[in-house]
Amino acid sequence: MLTPFHLAVPVNDLDKARAFYGELLGCPEGRSSEHWIDFDFFGHQFVVHLKTSEEDSKVIHNAVDGHNVPVPHFGVVLDWDAWHALADRLKSHNISFTIAPYIRFKGQVGEQATMFFYDPAGNALEFKAFKDLGQLFAK
Repeated sequence: MLTPFHLAVPVNDLDKARAFYGELLGCPEGRSSEHWIDFDFFGHQFVVHLKTSEEDSKVIHNAVDGHNVPVPHFGVVLDWDAWHALADRLKSHNISFTIAPYIRFKGQVGEQATMFFYDPAGNALEFKAFKDLGQLFAK
C-alpha cells in the first residue's frame, strides 16, 4: 500500500482552482482559507496556495516518445478504466491538451496511457495508467 504524498503548488485564482480541481477533476475539498485550499487528489494531499506575485515559473520541455513533455509536472497513476473515464470527461469539457491522450511506449516495457494538460494557473499535470501496474518502474 502506498502512502499518500503531499504537494503544494501556486495558483493565481482560488475560485478557478476550486472549479478545476474540485468540479472538473472531482477532487473533494478539505480544509481551506482565503489563501489556500486542500484537496483529496486521488488519495493524496494536494494544496493550492494563492501566489503573491506575478512571477512566471520557467517551464522547460524534454523530449519523450516524440513529444515535448513540460517540466515540472505532476499527476497520478490511475487504473486503466479510470484513466479513460477521466480522458473522456476532459475531452467533453474541451480541455486543451499539451499532449493529447495516447498510448506511450506501445508494445514496449512500460507501455502506458498518458495525457498532459495545464491547470488555470499554468501548472502542468500528467495522468497516466498502466495495463500492467507491475511495469511502473520496469526498465
